Amino acid sequence: MTQRPQKTTGQAAEAHVAHWLAQQGLTILQRNYHCQYGEVDIVAQHGESLVFVEVRFRHSASHGTALESVTYAKQQRLVHTALHYLHAYQVSENTRCRFDVVGVYKDTASTWHCQWIQDAFEGA
Repeated sequence: MTQRPQKTTGQAAEAHVAHWLAQQGLTILQRNYHCQYGEVDIVAQHGESLVFVEVRFRHSASHGTALESVTYAKQQRLVHTALHYLHAYQVSENTRCRFDVVGVYKDTASTWHCQWIQDAFEGA
Protein backbone atom coordinates (compact mmCIF):
# COMPACT_ATOMS: atom_id res chain seq x y z
CA MET A 1 0.00 0.00 0.00
CA THR A 2 1.45 3.37 -0.99
CA GLN A 3 1.11 6.52 1.05
CA ARG A 4 -0.88 9.52 -0.16
CA PRO A 5 1.31 12.32 -1.53
CA GLN A 6 -0.04 14.72 1.12
CA LYS A 7 1.05 12.36 3.90
CA THR A 8 4.57 11.96 2.54
CA THR A 9 4.85 15.73 2.01
CA GLY A 10 3.64 16.29 5.57
CA GLN A 11 6.17 13.79 6.90
CA ALA A 12 8.94 15.47 4.91
CA ALA A 13 7.88 18.86 6.27
CA GLU A 14 7.90 17.54 9.85
CA ALA A 15 11.32 15.95 9.36
CA HIS A 16 12.67 19.21 7.94
CA VAL A 17 11.22 21.24 10.82
CA ALA A 18 12.64 18.83 13.43
CA HIS A 19 16.10 19.18 11.88
CA TRP A 20 15.70 22.96 11.57
CA LEU A 21 14.57 23.32 15.20
CA ALA A 22 17.59 21.28 16.33
CA GLN A 23 19.77 23.77 14.44
CA GLN A 24 18.01 26.55 16.38
CA GLY A 25 19.09 24.96 19.66
CA LEU A 26 16.15 22.73 20.58
CA THR A 27 16.66 19.14 21.64
CA ILE A 28 14.10 16.93 19.93
CA LEU A 29 12.70 14.49 22.49
CA GLN A 30 9.98 12.85 20.46
CA ARG A 31 8.19 13.09 17.14
CA ASN A 32 4.56 12.23 16.49
CA TYR A 33 3.42 11.64 20.06
CA HIS A 34 -0.01 9.97 19.85
CA CYS A 35 -2.68 9.38 22.46
CA GLN A 36 -6.47 9.19 22.51
CA TYR A 37 -6.72 13.00 22.38
CA GLY A 38 -4.63 13.52 19.28
CA GLU A 39 -1.05 14.00 18.19
CA VAL A 40 1.77 16.44 18.85
CA ASP A 41 4.15 16.63 15.91
CA ILE A 42 7.30 17.41 17.91
CA VAL A 43 8.14 17.46 21.62
CA ALA A 44 11.38 19.28 22.36
CA GLN A 45 13.45 20.85 25.11
CA HIS A 46 14.41 24.51 24.66
CA GLY A 47 16.42 25.75 27.58
CA GLU A 48 14.25 25.20 30.65
CA SER A 49 11.05 24.85 28.61
CA LEU A 50 9.33 21.75 27.32
CA VAL A 51 7.96 22.67 23.91
CA PHE A 52 5.03 21.09 22.09
CA VAL A 53 5.33 21.95 18.39
CA GLU A 54 2.59 21.87 15.78
CA VAL A 55 3.93 21.78 12.22
CA ARG A 56 1.67 23.22 9.53
CA PHE A 57 2.56 22.72 5.87
CA ARG A 58 0.83 24.76 3.18
CA HIS A 59 1.21 24.80 -0.57
CA SER A 60 -0.20 28.33 -0.70
CA ALA A 61 -1.77 30.92 1.55
CA SER A 62 -4.95 31.17 -0.54
CA HIS A 63 -6.92 29.42 2.22
CA GLY A 64 -5.10 31.18 5.05
CA THR A 65 -1.61 30.78 6.35
CA ALA A 66 -0.34 27.64 8.02
CA LEU A 67 -0.33 29.46 11.32
CA GLU A 68 -3.94 30.60 10.92
CA SER A 69 -4.97 26.98 10.38
CA VAL A 70 -4.38 26.11 14.05
CA THR A 71 -7.95 26.62 15.16
CA TYR A 72 -9.16 26.86 18.74
CA ALA A 73 -10.41 23.25 18.51
CA LYS A 74 -6.96 22.12 17.30
CA GLN A 75 -5.35 24.08 20.12
CA GLN A 76 -7.55 22.30 22.65
CA ARG A 77 -6.61 18.87 21.22
CA LEU A 78 -2.93 19.83 21.46
CA VAL A 79 -3.35 20.94 25.08
CA HIS A 80 -5.08 17.69 26.03
CA THR A 81 -2.42 15.66 24.22
CA ALA A 82 0.33 17.64 25.98
CA LEU A 83 -1.30 17.01 29.36
CA HIS A 84 -1.37 13.30 28.53
CA TYR A 85 2.34 13.45 27.64
CA LEU A 86 3.18 15.24 30.90
CA HIS A 87 1.34 12.60 32.90
CA ALA A 88 2.70 9.63 30.90
CA TYR A 89 6.30 10.81 31.31
CA GLN A 90 5.79 12.05 34.88
CA VAL A 91 7.07 15.51 34.02
CA SER A 92 7.35 17.78 37.05
CA GLU A 93 4.45 20.18 37.45
CA ASN A 94 7.06 22.94 37.83
CA THR A 95 8.32 22.43 34.27
CA ARG A 96 7.59 25.40 32.04
CA CYS A 97 5.71 24.32 28.93
CA ARG A 98 4.84 26.20 25.79
CA PHE A 99 3.09 25.62 22.50
CA ASP A 100 4.89 26.65 19.33
CA VAL A 101 3.69 26.55 15.75
CA VAL A 102 6.01 26.26 12.77
CA GLY A 103 4.55 27.13 9.40
CA VAL A 104 6.53 25.58 6.58
CA TYR A 105 6.39 25.75 2.80
CA LYS A 106 8.55 25.10 -0.22
CA ASP A 107 9.24 27.84 -2.74
CA THR A 108 9.37 27.37 -6.51
CA ALA A 109 13.01 26.24 -6.20
CA SER A 110 11.89 23.51 -3.71
CA THR A 111 13.65 25.25 -0.84
CA TRP A 112 12.00 24.87 2.57
CA HIS A 113 11.06 27.98 4.53
CA CYS A 114 10.00 28.00 8.18
CA GLN A 115 8.12 30.57 10.23
CA TRP A 116 8.48 29.78 13.92
CA ILE A 117 5.98 31.26 16.37
CA GLN A 118 7.04 30.62 19.97
CA ASP A 119 4.31 30.68 22.62
CA ALA A 120 1.75 30.66 19.81
CA PHE A 121 -1.14 30.09 22.23
CA GLU A 122 -1.82 29.48 25.92
CA GLY A 123 -2.23 25.99 27.32
CA ALA A 124 -5.09 26.50 29.72
